[in-house]
Amino acid sequence: MPFMKGVAPIRRTTKYLARCPLVLKPRVKVMTVNFNDKGEEHSEGVRDFVFWNLPQIQYKNPNVQIVTFKDMTPSPFITCFMEDNSKVYFDVDSQTNKEIMDRLVKTVGKSKQVLEEEAIASEAKSNPANFNRRLGFERHCICEMPGQVPCPSVVPVPIHWRGKWWNQGHRYEEEE
Repeated sequence: MPFMKGVAPIRRTTKYLARCPLVLKPRVKVMTVNFNDKGEEHSEGVRDFVFWNLPQIQYKNPNVQIVTFKDMTPSPFITCFMEDNSKVYFDVDSQTNKEIMDRLVKTVGKSKQVLEEEAIASEAKSNPANFNRRLGFERHCICEMPGQVPCPSVVPVPIHWRGKWWNQGHRYEEEE
């Protein structure tokens, strides 16, 4: 697989990207990360955060612009720009990437309760491909959709459409 090459290819798997605990609130529009890439020990946590966690945040928050600025500041910090033109600054000097992620989740992330409510609301109940009235969907069978084959319990399916007839070799009887 070509995507499994390079430095830490696990970062490019969907399973890894979906495990991000940070889903930003809708009022966050831009997030900038300022850090020094070379040398300094107090930027090490931010470098790890950018390497390991930033792709996850981008995956979970596609409508948020995320910008990194390298080697432009003496101390590392993160800025979140809100939709009402206010800014939230995070001083991340000498913090690990886990500590940085925890602070962001507490401050600008959605709570677990809100995420659970959104997951329940976006559940596939409105999907027209779902059927079974006992499970709470609109239709009891796919045959209720226009353009589908009628229900076999009401109108018998032609014999040559049946798998049993086909698999028992009766299909060769017509050709002879």
